[in-house]
Amino acid sequence: MNMSAGILRIDGDKVVDGNGKTVILRGAGLGGWMNMENFITGYPGHEHQHRAAMLKVLGQEKYDFFFDKFLEYFFRDADAKFYASLGLNCIRLPLNYRHFEDDMNPKVLKTSGFKHLDRVIDICAKNNIYTILDLHALPGGQNPDWHSDSGSNWSAFWDYKDFQDRTVWLWEELAKHYKGNAWVAGYNLINEPCDPEHVRLPKFYDRLEAAIRDIDPDHILWLDGNTFAIEWKGFERVLPNTAYSLHDYSLMGFPTGEPFKGTPEQKEKLERQFLRKAEFQRERGAAIWNGEFGPVYEDPAINPDADKTNEERYALLGAQLSIYDKYQIPWSIWLYKDIGFQGMVYCDPKSKYMQTVGQFVAKKRKLNLDAWGRYKNEELDKVLGPLVQWIDRNAPEATKTYPTTWDTERHVHRMVIEAFMASSFSMEFAKLFEGMGHEELEACAKSFAFENCLQRQGLNKIMSDHSKARS
Repeated sequence: MNMSAGILRIDGDKVVDGNGKTVILRGAGLGGWMNMENFITGYPGHEHQHRAAMLKVLGQEKYDFFFDKFLEYFFRDADAKFYASLGLNCIRLPLNYRHFEDDMNPKVLKTSGFKHLDRVIDICAKNNIYTILDLHALPGGQNPDWHSDSGSNWSAFWDYKDFQDRTVWLWEELAKHYKGNAWVAGYNLINEPCDPEHVRLPKFYDRLEAAIRDIDPDHILWLDGNTFAIEWKGFERVLPNTAYSLHDYSLMGFPTGEPFKGTPEQKEKLERQFLRKAEFQRERGAAIWNGEFGPVYEDPAINPDADKTNEERYALLGAQLSIYDKYQIPWSIWLYKDIGFQGMVYCDPKSKYMQTVGQFVAKKRKLNLDAWGRYKNEELDKVLGPLVQWIDRNAPEATKTYPTTWDTERHVHRMVIEAFMASSFSMEFAKLFEGMGHEELEACAKSFAFENCLQRQGLNKIMSDHSKARS
């Protein structure tokens, strides 16, 4: 393992190494790996539903074999070497609590969860890449979206002390395990929390900070703002050795947003959006981290205008990175690897895995089952539109439902399509793997190996330009 310059820490509004030298962390999130997501690897609904269906179809032995191989091939030495070659020096590792604890056996550590996590942290260290541990899915669900893997739109985490106690326990276990590891750049305690009352989140951060500091006094804590990391209502003080994280997605990077043409007005809008989300940190002189952002990309096989649209989205990303360069903040784009929607590298459409799931992914897209990068569906709009109007007309209080950034249409789509309807397809997806032997299952998993993936050159060039030229 390479020698680091000591455990990173916060000094004022900067991240510094053991010698006091400023380190600007730049990189991506390894989403879809130890916290799977439907649009990243193709399954419908939520990860625990997907895994339950796969277990029924494959049986325990083949299930264990496939997911172990999947976790192995998803990130290996070749990935780290490529990543470092772009000038990137940090990777955010999203984790699902279920790797470390079972709901029916709470507060009993599953040490198997460390097998691939330790492996990837060590591989990254050998390539001079820092890692940030990101608890992306908490017991009960800390937000109403699919990536907290709760199975519904209810963020039950905030209403049950047991879920909160278990989260404190898990972070204590993680802190014990990684205390003193200088290549771990710290702990991102809760991904995109959504506390409807606003005051419970900062209070819980106080509790978590005290518990972790009793074990690990050194690592940086990376704390997301409320409401998907965009607002700071209820936050009053800055905790020591802590950075405060915002997520800075722009609608101009998604199918339903206005195209990015690089106008002065659009660039000004991007900067204004960033500064609004960073108001808490800037007012208090705290460290800012942009923990997630980035456009999604079009597939030339589906959209004849894909190349033109993607060039606009690369330009949008470049404009955002220029803003973060200006304010000298660390950042982590979403996403490193997937099946072709947003990743820096992605599965080859000719691979065994994509040949197996490709038609299902097309069907999922047609039915609008995934929230991420939804496309226009006129048939669905005709059904949902009148229902949404009816709700807005007859239940005006419903329009104020938290998260208040969501309109009624978003709430209905989340509950009915992405939770209720999408989960009903779990078994159909799993049956695509029915009857496969170990060799075929391994070929599916190996489709995610770096050497079998394609690279999104336009995206990677922009990231490299901003990482190397401004180091």
